[in-house]
Amino acid sequence: QVQLVESGGGLVQAGGSLRLSCAASGRTFSSYAMGWFRQAPGKELLFVAAVRWSTGSIYLTDSVKGRFTISKDNAKNTVYLQMNSLKPEDTAVYYCAAGRTTAQTMGNVGSTVVDYWGQGTQVTVSS
Repeated sequence: QVQLVESGGGLVQAGGSLRLSCAASGRTFSSYAMGWFRQAPGKELLFVAAVRWSTGSIYLTDSVKGRFTISKDNAKNTVYLQMNSLKPEDTAVYYCAAGRTTAQTMGNVGSTVVDYWGQGTQVTVSS
């Protein structure tokens, strides 16, 4: 049974930082991209960042470049999203995702290439 378990969300002031973690289990993810999507209240689900397990290739959406980084720890089967210089518009539920694809394809195509989802973690940035 595949599980993606997120942690690390919370409330932070604008300009602050948070690190989200996604612990993956239940299968081998070597052919997968692991990523993060987010959904603000009343808005659509949007891609944020992804990393390919096997190559480490990374893809980020333009709005977070220079502020967010994505990384992985193969030994822990965990993916991280380091979020710096947070803005109120970053407020959303953040979902960990896994898809049998590349990081760039996950970013360009979106949620339709995702095979597995985490339960989501709330990130709230106050102004």
